[in-house]
Amino acid sequence: MTERPSLDDIDLKILSELQRDGRIRNNELAERVGLSEPPCRRRVRALRERGYVSAIRATLDETRLGYEVISFVLIQLQSQAQAPLQAFEKSIAAVPLVLQSWRISGDADYLLKCVARNVEGIHQQLLQFSAMPEVRNIRTFPVLGVAKDAPLPIPPAPAQ
Repeated sequence: MTERPSLDDIDLKILSELQRDGRIRNNELAERVGLSEPPCRRRVRALRERGYVSAIRATLDETRLGYEVISFVLIQLQSQAQAPLQAFEKSIAAVPLVLQSWRISGDADYLLKCVARNVEGIHQQLLQFSAMPEVRNIRTFPVLGVAKDAPLPIPPAPAQ
């Protein structure tokens, strides 16, 4: 892991506020973290450039947009060699209803978060996954409800 410059209390407050509301105006953000507007804008820009903020986007309600089924899918590949991993990742990148994909260790190689309009849609996704030559095994876990959806905990600033 590469060493990153440390964050101070104000940087951490900025990250916390941005995580709570990515659309916050700079003047309101500056007020909340105790800065004037120009230094606040510079700090936000620096946090983005240093990779602490990877994206700012809206969180949409899947069901209101017609995606009634959310599922997690464990995929085990035939091989963990580099070529099959890359081929699978390329294939998954082309499936729009796969929202997130993580390479994991253990009994499976990938964990996917998928949405579908209905059970038949999930069935069609599973058929699509099983047709991929790299795939050995698929396990599906339909989501019944969300028990927790929290922002990333912001650690305290290191002592100076």
